[in-house]
Amino acid sequence: MPQKRDPIQRAADGRDLYDVASWEERTAIDHLAARLHGLLTVGGRWSVIALAVVILAAQFLIVGVAAFQNPLLGVYVLLSIVPAAILVFSVWRMDVTMREPLSMLVGTFVLGFLFAGFASVLNTVLKDFIAPIAMVLFFFVVVGPVEETVKWLAVRLYAYRSERFDAVIDGAVYGAAAGLGFATIENTIYITNQFLTAANSATLQTALGQALQTATLRTFAGPGHVIYSAFAGYYLGLAKFNSENRGPIVVKGLLIAATIHAAYNTVVTYAPQFFPNWNLLAFIGFVLVYDGVFLLVLYRKLSRYRDVYTDLDAGKASEDPFEDLTPAVEYVGDET
Repeated sequence: MPQKRDPIQRAADGRDLYDVASWEERTAIDHLAARLHGLLTVGGRWSVIALAVVILAAQFLIVGVAAFQNPLLGVYVLLSIVPAAILVFSVWRMDVTMREPLSMLVGTFVLGFLFAGFASVLNTVLKDFIAPIAMVLFFFVVVGPVEETVKWLAVRLYAYRSERFDAVIDGAVYGAAAGLGFATIENTIYITNQFLTAANSATLQTALGQALQTATLRTFAGPGHVIYSAFAGYYLGLAKFNSENRGPIVVKGLLIAATIHAAYNTVVTYAPQFFPNWNLLAFIGFVLVYDGVFLLVLYRKLSRYRDVYTDLDAGKASEDPFEDLTPAVEYVGDET
């Protein structure tokens, strides 16, 4: 949709309309306003990051010390994120356009790692108000939306602003990286807290065994974060190249991610009450099927993008990748 113009602009016929119906930096106060806007924008982003660092540091005062005293816990954490990391690599490999630089992937991972603290605080605060009514409501109104939004924010504040974010599919790549960062800190907290809880009433060997069991559960839970945020990231990419519908597209992506996230939490929370034989194997089987279904949907979406990109004139696409791709990509993104 072309940018709307003021009636004066439409009839100006080359007349200077500065500070009447148009504007650019001319005077000293114009330059000052532009600089202040830039400082406020950058300062706002860094303030959010600084707050995230403070929250994460507070969390690590406990879990970090335990992990340092028992390096085996760190090994458990690393092993628990291997499947999620493999999934991120697979999404990255599906990017048929210019591959995303490692520095930006790492930066997005770090922000996903940091911003997990926001989700932890909000979930804890709001749980006291909503969970007594119904845990299902808590999952769909708080946990799913909050966690997917903070992962989305990790992409929006950094990679999204870069010129290297130059394709719709890049959103899925960076969304997956943010999901991996989130899963890493979440796994760390779950595994370490389980160890500390068991250590208060059991031997060191028993506590490490409990931590290992938790690590096993988190190994299968972690890839979900990557899948959900890859959906939200894909639609963020779609929004970047369809500015006239940016808001609804972003909301659609977050709605999809939050809903499948909340549905997962609901099933794994209530399944033991309805299925007497629900155990570790049943949990693993459910996760493989559930995540597998949505991974297939994500794969089909990324494959359609790749097929459309490949079918179009590669030479022209390399000069201006989205001059003619936008209508086709917009259709691809409307599948879900």
